[in-house]
Amino acid sequence: VPWRNKAISSNLAVLQSEAGCNKENMADKLKDTGAISFLEAAVKISHTSPDIPAEVQMSMKDHIMRRTRIQRQTTEPASSTRHISFKRHLPRQMHVSSVDYGMDPPAVAEQPTSIGRIKPELYKQKSVDSEDPKKEAAKTCGKINFALKYDYENETLTVRILRAFDLPAKDFCGSSDPYVKIYLLPDRKRKFQTRVHRKTLNPTFDESFHFPVPHEELVSRKLHLSVFDFDRFSRHDMIGEVILENLFEASDLSRETSIWKDIQYATTESVDLGEIMFSLCYLPTAGRLTLTVIKCRNLKAMDITGYSDPYVKVSLLCDGRRLKKKKTTIKKNTLNPTYNEAIIFDIPPENMDQVSLLISVMDYDRVGHNEIIGVCRVGVNAEGLGRDHWNEMLAYPRKPIAHWHPLVEVKKSFKEVPR
Repeated sequence: VPWRNKAISSNLAVLQSEAGCNKENMADKLKDTGAISFLEAAVKISHTSPDIPAEVQMSMKDHIMRRTRIQRQTTEPASSTRHISFKRHLPRQMHVSSVDYGMDPPAVAEQPTSIGRIKPELYKQKSVDSEDPKKEAAKTCGKINFALKYDYENETLTVRILRAFDLPAKDFCGSSDPYVKIYLLPDRKRKFQTRVHRKTLNPTFDESFHFPVPHEELVSRKLHLSVFDFDRFSRHDMIGEVILENLFEASDLSRETSIWKDIQYATTESVDLGEIMFSLCYLPTAGRLTLTVIKCRNLKAMDITGYSDPYVKVSLLCDGRRLKKKKTTIKKNTLNPTYNEAIIFDIPPENMDQVSLLISVMDYDRVGHNEIIGVCRVGVNAEGLGRDHWNEMLAYPRKPIAHWHPLVEVKKSFKEVPR
């Protein structure tokens, strides 16, 4: 019995030791299998890639484990990225800079605000820079000195061209051959011209010219000076022009008055198209706008005979689209027609800020197309006298308000779009 118990005890010890070895071997096998499967899943780039050495595998394993740990610590909702990008677009698209979502870091939240403060200054600087070339172009044309005097006994205006200064060079030699043309608008049939001064940018003319004109017409006359560069073999080049709107700007012309003016850049001579007088009257209770075409004066001659066959077309515009149009009668062979014709439009008071009137003076042609002599526009969005005339009409309802309007060439902004 004693020897049998000893044998059993030794067998149990062997079995326990074998079981322990098997347990350790199984744990090692499972550990190796897990490492290999992890590395095969994480490191293998494709089925065709070569096997990676053990040292590289271990470094890659450590790197992947650290990256996984960092991702677990910094994981955030996926929508936060979209919110950040969306907020960055808000200041540019919707001009919203005070919205706080509570997700953005302080640097991102402050960036749109700083950009918002800088942009207006940049635009302001850009606009100033864009105006400088125009000012420089006007300055490079130089200056002209002339004198005016009116003889009340003989009813004659004397224009004395004295000198020009700092003219631009038009010739290859770095000089010019300047001379001056003189008009007393709107009359272009009577014109004068100075002598040509060779190879100089600072000519001295000292020449006088006389325009017979009644004193009461001086208010409506304009002095037009055109400076040219003489060219013997080709067309003369225009240097610039000066238009003096008010002859009484410096004095009453009883004595000779010297005037200096900047020569404005121009490539062609300005053409005076004439003027039109009409009155505006609005009745708010009836919603009725009455435009009375009174007369025109000094219209541009469109026919070979030196006259025109003018009529007036009035278009009612809303957002650039023509709603209605009406015309006056045609006046034959005249540059100073008289109409006294009323044109009526029905416009509710609440729509007066949305409409405007385009007044076109046309030349009737029996054979071809009718030609536009000139246009003017009145309305809230018009410019200068057109806007002032419209506002004066609204300020004094039920009262006709009449003004003279200069005709201008058709611009893109004046063109009407048919409905």
